[in-house]
Amino acid sequence: MRPVFTWNLGSRSLELGKRTLVMGIVNVTPDSFSDGGEHFTPEAAVAHALKLHEEGADILDIGGESTRPGAKVGFQDAAVDQKEELRRVLPVIVGTKKAQPEAIVSIDTYKAGVAKAAVQSGAEIVNDVSGMTWDPEMAATVAKLTCGVILMHTRGRPDEWASLIAVPDLVTLVRRELRERTERAVMAGIKRDRIALDPGFGFGKRGEENYPLLRRLHELHELRFPIVVGVSRKSFIGRALANDGNQPETSDRLFGTLGAEVAAALTGAHVIRTHNVKSSRDALRLADIAG
Repeated sequence: MRPVFTWNLGSRSLELGKRTLVMGIVNVTPDSFSDGGEHFTPEAAVAHALKLHEEGADILDIGGESTRPGAKVGFQDAAVDQKEELRRVLPVIVGTKKAQPEAIVSIDTYKAGVAKAAVQSGAEIVNDVSGMTWDPEMAATVAKLTCGVILMHTRGRPDEWASLIAVPDLVTLVRRELRERTERAVMAGIKRDRIALDPGFGFGKRGEENYPLLRRLHELHELRFPIVVGVSRKSFIGRALANDGNQPETSDRLFGTLGAEVAAALTGAHVIRTHNVKSSRDALRLADIAG
Protein backbone atom coordinates (compact mmCIF):
# COMPACT_ATOMS: atom_id res chain seq x y z
CA MET A 1 0.00 0.00 0.00
CA ARG A 2 1.58 3.29 -1.07
CA PRO A 3 1.17 6.41 1.07
CA VAL A 4 -1.09 9.27 -0.06
CA PHE A 5 0.36 12.75 -0.59
CA THR A 6 -0.85 16.19 -1.59
CA TRP A 7 1.77 17.52 -4.02
CA ASN A 8 1.87 21.31 -3.89
CA LEU A 9 2.40 22.86 -7.33
CA GLY A 10 1.81 26.42 -6.16
CA SER A 11 -1.45 27.54 -7.74
CA ARG A 12 -2.96 24.06 -7.31
CA SER A 13 -2.21 20.65 -5.83
CA LEU A 14 -2.30 17.04 -7.01
CA GLU A 15 -3.51 14.18 -4.86
CA LEU A 16 -1.11 11.29 -5.24
CA GLY A 17 -1.54 7.69 -4.19
CA LYS A 18 -5.21 6.88 -4.73
CA ARG A 19 -4.53 6.19 -8.40
CA THR A 20 -1.38 6.18 -10.49
CA LEU A 21 -0.90 9.40 -12.44
CA VAL A 22 0.57 9.41 -15.95
CA MET A 23 3.20 11.89 -17.12
CA GLY A 24 3.51 12.08 -20.91
CA ILE A 25 6.94 12.67 -22.46
CA VAL A 26 7.35 15.50 -24.99
CA ASN A 27 10.93 15.53 -26.26
CA VAL A 28 11.74 18.64 -28.29
CA THR A 29 15.12 17.21 -29.29
CA PRO A 30 16.82 15.82 -32.39
CA ASP A 31 18.73 13.13 -30.49
CA SER A 32 16.77 11.59 -27.59
CA PHE A 33 17.41 7.85 -27.27
CA SER A 34 13.90 6.80 -28.28
CA ASP A 35 12.01 9.49 -30.20
CA GLY A 36 14.63 12.08 -31.07
CA GLY A 37 13.58 14.32 -33.94
CA GLU A 38 9.95 13.14 -34.09
CA HIS A 39 8.58 16.31 -32.47
CA PHE A 40 11.47 18.73 -32.93
CA THR A 41 9.55 21.71 -34.37
CA PRO A 42 7.38 23.73 -31.97
CA GLU A 43 4.28 22.94 -34.01
CA ALA A 44 4.93 19.18 -33.96
CA ALA A 45 5.77 19.24 -30.25
CA VAL A 46 2.61 21.17 -29.32
CA ALA A 47 0.50 18.80 -31.42
CA HIS A 48 2.11 15.82 -29.69
CA ALA A 49 1.57 17.36 -26.24
CA LEU A 50 -2.11 17.98 -27.00
CA LYS A 51 -2.48 14.41 -28.28
CA LEU A 52 -1.01 13.04 -25.03
CA HIS A 53 -3.30 15.32 -23.04
CA GLU A 54 -6.31 14.02 -24.97
CA GLU A 55 -5.18 10.45 -24.31
CA GLY A 56 -5.29 11.12 -20.59
CA ALA A 57 -1.89 12.41 -19.51
CA ASP A 58 -2.17 14.04 -16.08
CA ILE A 59 1.13 15.89 -16.62
CA LEU A 60 3.04 16.83 -19.79
CA ASP A 61 6.82 16.74 -19.36
CA ILE A 62 8.52 18.97 -21.94
CA GLY A 63 12.28 18.71 -22.44
CA GLY A 64 14.72 20.35 -24.84
CA GLU A 65 17.98 18.51 -24.13
CA SER A 66 18.74 14.82 -24.41
CA THR A 67 20.33 13.09 -21.42
CA ARG A 68 20.76 9.79 -23.27
CA PRO A 69 23.84 7.64 -22.49
CA GLY A 70 26.98 9.36 -23.75
CA ALA A 71 25.44 12.84 -23.98
CA LYS A 72 27.57 15.81 -22.98
CA VAL A 73 25.70 17.65 -20.23
CA GLY A 74 26.46 20.08 -17.45
CA PHE A 75 26.12 23.67 -16.34
CA GLN A 76 29.12 24.96 -18.28
CA ASP A 77 29.93 22.42 -21.01
CA ALA A 78 26.56 21.10 -22.17
CA ALA A 79 26.08 20.25 -25.84
CA VAL A 80 22.85 22.28 -25.68
CA ASP A 81 23.32 25.72 -24.12
CA GLN A 82 20.65 27.57 -22.19
CA LYS A 83 19.71 29.87 -25.08
CA GLU A 84 19.10 26.95 -27.44
CA GLU A 85 17.19 24.97 -24.82
CA LEU A 86 14.90 27.94 -24.20
CA ARG A 87 14.38 28.37 -27.95
CA ARG A 88 13.20 24.77 -28.11
CA VAL A 89 10.91 24.55 -25.08
CA LEU A 90 9.30 27.95 -24.45
CA PRO A 91 7.14 28.00 -27.61
CA VAL A 92 5.94 24.49 -26.76
CA ILE A 93 5.00 25.43 -23.19
CA VAL A 94 3.23 28.60 -24.32
CA GLY A 95 1.46 26.87 -27.21
CA THR A 96 0.32 23.94 -25.08
CA LYS A 97 -1.02 26.18 -22.30
CA LYS A 98 -2.77 28.43 -24.81
CA ALA A 99 -4.58 25.47 -26.35
CA GLN A 100 -5.25 23.66 -23.04
CA PRO A 101 -4.98 26.12 -20.12
CA GLU A 102 -5.88 23.40 -17.60
CA ALA A 103 -2.98 21.15 -18.67
CA ILE A 104 -0.25 20.62 -16.08
CA VAL A 105 3.14 21.19 -17.71
CA SER A 106 6.48 20.06 -16.35
CA ILE A 107 9.85 21.32 -17.62
CA ASP A 108 12.54 18.65 -17.88
CA THR A 109 15.75 20.60 -17.26
CA TYR A 110 18.73 20.81 -14.93
CA LYS A 111 19.47 24.48 -15.76
CA ALA A 112 18.22 27.14 -13.34
CA GLY A 113 17.68 29.76 -16.03
CA VAL A 114 15.55 27.38 -18.11
CA ALA A 115 13.55 26.37 -15.04
CA LYS A 116 12.81 29.99 -14.15
CA ALA A 117 11.76 31.00 -17.67
CA ALA A 118 9.65 27.86 -18.09
CA VAL A 119 7.73 28.44 -14.86
CA GLN A 120 7.17 32.07 -15.81
CA SER A 121 5.76 30.79 -19.13
CA GLY A 122 3.29 28.38 -17.50
CA ALA A 123 5.14 25.28 -16.31
CA GLU A 124 4.12 24.12 -12.83
CA ILE A 125 6.77 21.47 -12.19
CA VAL A 126 10.56 21.48 -12.55
CA ASN A 127 11.86 17.97 -13.30
CA ASP A 128 15.63 17.96 -12.67
CA VAL A 129 17.34 14.71 -13.70
CA SER A 130 20.45 15.71 -11.75
CA GLY A 131 18.63 16.17 -8.45
CA MET A 132 19.86 19.78 -8.42
CA THR A 133 23.53 18.77 -8.58
CA TRP A 134 24.59 19.94 -12.06
CA ASP A 135 23.66 23.62 -11.76
CA PRO A 136 24.70 25.26 -8.49
CA GLU A 137 21.92 27.86 -8.84
CA MET A 138 19.04 25.43 -9.29
CA ALA A 139 18.01 24.90 -5.65
CA ALA A 140 18.00 28.61 -4.80
CA THR A 141 16.14 29.41 -8.03
CA VAL A 142 13.41 26.81 -7.49
CA ALA A 143 13.01 27.93 -3.87
CA LYS A 144 11.90 31.33 -5.19
CA LEU A 145 9.50 29.88 -7.77
CA THR A 146 5.91 28.78 -7.22
CA CYS A 147 6.01 25.22 -8.50
CA GLY A 148 6.51 21.56 -7.69
CA VAL A 149 9.86 19.85 -8.21
CA ILE A 150 11.06 16.35 -9.05
CA LEU A 151 14.50 15.41 -7.79
CA MET A 152 15.91 12.50 -9.73
CA HIS A 153 18.82 10.29 -8.74
CA THR A 154 21.69 9.86 -11.16
CA ARG A 155 25.20 8.47 -10.76
CA GLY A 156 27.66 10.63 -12.63
CA ARG A 157 26.91 12.16 -16.02
CA PRO A 158 25.82 10.41 -19.23
CA ASP A 159 29.31 10.46 -20.77
CA GLU A 160 30.64 8.75 -17.62
CA TRP A 161 28.05 6.00 -17.26
CA ALA A 162 29.87 3.38 -19.32
CA SER A 163 32.87 3.53 -16.98
CA LEU A 164 31.01 3.42 -13.65
CA ILE A 165 31.78 0.43 -11.45
CA ALA A 166 29.02 -1.68 -9.95
CA VAL A 167 28.00 -1.07 -6.33
CA PRO A 168 27.11 -3.85 -3.86
CA ASP A 169 23.63 -2.50 -3.04
CA LEU A 170 22.35 0.10 -5.48
CA VAL A 171 18.96 0.49 -3.77
CA THR A 172 20.60 1.52 -0.50
CA LEU A 173 22.84 3.97 -2.39
CA VAL A 174 19.86 5.53 -4.21
CA ARG A 175 17.90 5.85 -0.97
CA ARG A 176 20.81 7.49 0.88
CA GLU A 177 21.68 9.93 -1.91
CA LEU A 178 18.05 10.91 -2.49
CA ARG A 179 17.76 11.65 1.23
CA GLU A 180 20.86 13.86 1.02
CA ARG A 181 19.50 15.73 -2.00
CA THR A 182 16.11 16.35 -0.43
CA GLU A 183 17.79 17.63 2.72
CA ARG A 184 19.82 20.10 0.64
CA ALA A 185 16.67 21.19 -1.19
CA VAL A 186 14.81 21.80 2.05
CA MET A 187 17.79 23.69 3.46
CA ALA A 188 17.68 25.90 0.33
CA GLY A 189 14.09 26.84 1.16
CA ILE A 190 12.03 24.38 -0.91
CA LYS A 191 9.07 23.15 1.14
CA ARG A 192 8.73 19.39 1.56
CA ASP A 193 5.22 19.30 0.12
CA ARG A 194 6.57 20.60 -3.20
CA ILE A 195 9.07 17.74 -3.64
CA ALA A 196 8.71 14.38 -5.42
CA LEU A 197 11.52 11.87 -5.96
CA ASP A 198 12.58 9.78 -8.96
CA PRO A 199 15.06 6.89 -8.46
CA GLY A 200 16.41 7.43 -11.98
CA PHE A 201 16.12 4.09 -13.73
CA GLY A 202 18.95 3.79 -16.25
CA PHE A 203 20.70 6.97 -15.11
CA GLY A 204 24.11 5.68 -14.10
CA LYS A 205 22.70 2.21 -13.32
CA ARG A 206 24.03 -0.90 -15.01
CA GLY A 207 21.40 -3.01 -16.73
CA GLU A 208 21.12 -5.64 -13.99
CA GLU A 209 21.04 -3.00 -11.25
CA ASN A 210 17.65 -1.71 -12.40
CA TYR A 211 15.74 -4.89 -11.57
CA PRO A 212 16.24 -4.83 -7.78
CA LEU A 213 15.47 -1.11 -7.86
CA LEU A 214 12.12 -1.93 -9.46
CA ARG A 215 11.48 -4.80 -7.04
CA ARG A 216 12.41 -2.80 -3.92
CA LEU A 217 10.89 0.53 -4.94
CA HIS A 218 8.68 0.51 -1.83
CA GLU A 219 11.78 1.02 0.32
CA LEU A 220 11.94 4.62 -0.89
CA HIS A 221 8.67 5.33 0.93
CA GLU A 222 10.65 5.72 4.14
CA LEU A 223 11.89 9.05 2.73
CA ARG A 224 8.26 10.26 2.92
CA PHE A 225 7.96 11.80 -0.54
CA PRO A 226 5.89 10.79 -3.57
CA ILE A 227 7.70 8.63 -6.11
CA VAL A 228 7.94 9.32 -9.85
CA VAL A 229 9.20 6.52 -12.11
CA GLY A 230 10.36 6.62 -15.73
CA VAL A 231 11.14 3.24 -17.28
CA SER A 232 9.63 3.76 -20.74
CA ARG A 233 11.58 1.95 -23.51
CA LYS A 234 14.82 1.92 -21.49
CA SER A 235 17.72 -0.42 -22.21
CA PHE A 236 17.18 -2.65 -19.15
CA ILE A 237 13.79 -3.51 -20.63
CA GLY A 238 15.43 -4.36 -23.95
CA ARG A 239 17.93 -6.49 -22.04
CA ALA A 240 15.11 -8.47 -20.41
CA LEU A 241 13.36 -8.99 -23.77
CA ALA A 242 16.49 -10.01 -25.71
CA ASN A 243 16.38 -13.12 -27.90
CA ASP A 244 19.71 -14.82 -28.63
CA GLY A 245 21.46 -11.71 -27.33
CA ASN A 246 19.60 -9.36 -29.68
CA GLN A 247 17.66 -6.61 -27.93
CA PRO A 248 14.52 -5.19 -29.56
CA GLU A 249 14.60 -1.65 -30.89
CA THR A 250 13.16 1.02 -28.60
CA SER A 251 10.01 1.14 -30.72
CA ASP A 252 9.43 -2.59 -30.02
CA ARG A 253 9.57 -2.35 -26.23
CA LEU A 254 5.97 -1.33 -25.55
CA PHE A 255 4.81 -4.52 -23.86
CA GLY A 256 7.97 -4.77 -21.78
CA THR A 257 7.52 -1.12 -20.83
CA LEU A 258 3.94 -1.75 -19.72
CA GLY A 259 5.09 -4.68 -17.59
CA ALA A 260 7.72 -2.54 -15.88
CA GLU A 261 5.28 0.32 -15.37
CA VAL A 262 2.68 -1.94 -13.78
CA ALA A 263 5.38 -3.44 -11.56
CA ALA A 264 6.43 0.08 -10.51
CA ALA A 265 2.86 1.04 -9.65
CA LEU A 266 2.41 -2.13 -7.58
CA THR A 267 5.68 -1.54 -5.72
CA GLY A 268 4.93 2.06 -4.85
CA ALA A 269 5.18 4.57 -7.71
CA HIS A 270 2.74 7.49 -7.61
CA VAL A 271 3.47 8.88 -11.09
CA ILE A 272 4.63 7.02 -14.21
CA ARG A 273 6.54 8.99 -16.86
CA THR A 274 5.97 7.40 -20.27
CA HIS A 275 6.02 7.77 -24.05
CA ASN A 276 2.82 5.74 -24.58
CA VAL A 277 0.15 7.49 -22.53
CA LYS A 278 -2.99 5.67 -23.65
CA SER A 279 -1.51 2.18 -23.27
CA SER A 280 0.07 3.03 -19.93
CA ARG A 281 -3.08 4.63 -18.59
CA ASP A 282 -5.13 1.54 -19.44
CA ALA A 283 -2.58 -0.82 -17.90
CA LEU A 284 -2.26 1.29 -14.75
CA ARG A 285 -6.01 1.37 -14.24
CA LEU A 286 -5.90 -2.40 -13.85
CA ALA A 287 -2.83 -2.19 -11.62
CA ASP A 288 -4.65 0.28 -9.36
CA ILE A 289 -7.64 -2.04 -9.08
CA ALA A 290 -5.42 -5.03 -8.28
CA GLY A 291 -3.20 -3.07 -5.90
